[in-house]
Amino acid sequence: MKISIITVVYNGAATIRHCIESVLSQNFDSIEYIIIDGNSTDSTKEIIKSYGSKIDKFISEPDKGIYDAMNKGVMMATGDVIGILNSDDFYADSTIISQVAKAMNETNADGCYGDLNYVDGRNEAVIKRNWVSGAYKPNSFLMGWMPPHPTFFVKKKCYNQYGNFRLDMGSAADYEIMLRFIFKNGIKLTYLPKVLVKMRTGGVSNNTLKNRIKANSNDRKAWLVNDIKPRFFTLWFKPIRKVVQFL
Repeated sequence: MKISIITVVYNGAATIRHCIESVLSQNFDSIEYIIIDGNSTDSTKEIIKSYGSKIDKFISEPDKGIYDAMNKGVMMATGDVIGILNSDDFYADSTIISQVAKAMNETNADGCYGDLNYVDGRNEAVIKRNWVSGAYKPNSFLMGWMPPHPTFFVKKKCYNQYGNFRLDMGSAADYEIMLRFIFKNGIKLTYLPKVLVKMRTGGVSNNTLKNRIKANSNDRKAWLVNDIKPRFFTLWFKPIRKVVQFL
């Protein structure tokens, strides 16, 4: 199994090196590493170029946002499986990709996901929020569930069959694509009950009440564009689940 890891970045000089090192340190041999930069104006490009051929594919050009950049990476990927690691994120240890590959091989799954820690931006040892995904059940999305997108690995054939990220979904594009793949089209999932990724705090959809309201509207749109109906409480349960992660 070959796994393509995609990192998208724009002006990420403060964190991109740590992200890259967490990928390069993996003990899994068959990794294709792709970095899509949005034409950064800080030292991001120079840092990436310093790794030379250790980065399999690298482009730097203007884009239409983070999900447009992800789509570029998906189109470039030649691996059997695709994982996306943002420039503020890093893998929890050097065995993550090998564990994902083993789990997917043993279960013949189309997708794999795990748990995620939000950590302090200045001190990664400080855990701010613990996202324990839990095993997926057929009605999980109806109950406000979703897996953390940075832990979500999925076969490229799913992108080929069901489509890429929608650019009209705003911050809910990752929610929409997982809703489409998992709930609507029923891809086979396997769950790794451990922290796969650590994410520095400061997500776009959660940093103000206004953004949270907008995110909820985009979540509702994710169901609408897929022609499926949530329950009346689904989109209220989704942010409530996040509150539990702080406890």
